Amino acid sequence: MEQPEHRAEGAGPFTTRLTWHHPEGGTVVWESRPARKRGALSIRGPGGTVAMSPTADAETLDRLRRLNSVASGAFFLGGMLFALGAGVAQFGSGDPVESAAIYCAGGLFFTLGGYASLLQVLNAPCQSQGGGPLATVAWRWWGYEPMRLDWLSTFVLFAGTLVFGVNLLDSFLQGLSVQQTNRLIWTPDVVGCVLFLVSGHLAFAEICHRSWPCIRSRSLGWWVVAVNQFGSVLFMVSALAAFTRPATQSLVNSDIANWGTLCGALCFALGGVLQAFERP
Repeated sequence: MEQPEHRAEGAGPFTTRLTWHHPEGGTVVWESRPARKRGALSIRGPGGTVAMSPTADAETLDRLRRLNSVASGAFFLGGMLFALGAGVAQFGSGDPVESAAIYCAGGLFFTLGGYASLLQVLNAPCQSQGGGPLATVAWRWWGYEPMRLDWLSTFVLFAGTLVFGVNLLDSFLQGLSVQQTNRLIWTPDVVGCVLFLVSGHLAFAEICHRSWPCIRSRSLGWWVVAVNQFGSVLFMVSALAAFTRPATQSLVNSDIANWGTLCGALCFALGGVLQAFERP
C-alpha cells in the first residue's frame, strides 16, 4: 500500500503543522494548536471540501473541554480581579494594602490559568502516522518537552505568573526604601511582563508556523493570542510607568501604571471569554 506523502512546517526547529497528501486524493493536516485545543485534524476531501474533524476518543475530548474550561475561567476571573485592583488603586481610598490584596487574589487565578494551559499541552492527543486518528496520551501533571513550541509558550506563561506572584507578595511589605521597592516589587513585575510577551510571541509562531507574527482574522485561536498579547504590552507599559524614581521617591506616572494594568487585565479577561469557545 502506497504511503501518503507528508510535509512539515514550523518556526525554526519546531514543527507546528504536518500535511499528508494521500495517493487516492484528499489531504489531512495536523496543527499543534487545533489538535491540543479541539482534538481535531483539518481534512480536505478529493472534492476540495474542508472540515475540522475531531479524531480523538471521547475521553480525551472531555479532558480537553475540562482543561479549557478551567484555563479560560481562571484567566477571566484573574483579569477581572486585576482590573478591579487597578480601579481601586486609581479611584479608591488609596490604601495600597487593599489593592494589593485584590491583585494577589487575581494572581492566584492567573497562576491557575497558566498551569491549566500547560496541562493542556502535556495531555493533548498526539499526531499519528499518515494523518490517522489522534493518539491518546496518559495523564501527566508535569513534563519537560522543550522541543515543543506549544510547551515552551505555556511554560514561559506559567513561569511569568509565578514571577508575578513574587511581585504581588512583596507588595505587602511595608517601610521599604526606594531601592528595595524597585528591586523587590518593580523588578519581578518587569520580568513577569517580559515572560508574558515572550510567551505570546511563541504562541504567534505556533499559529503562524513561522518565527514572526501574522494576521489570521478568521482564526479564533489567533484572536485569543492577539488579545492576550495586547494585554501583555499594556502590562509592560504599566510596569515601566510604575518605576519609583530615587530623586523624587514617586512613580514615573501612577495614572499610566493604573490604567495600563486595568486595560491589560480586561484584555486577559476578554481572552479568557474567547478561549472558552476554543474547545472540542
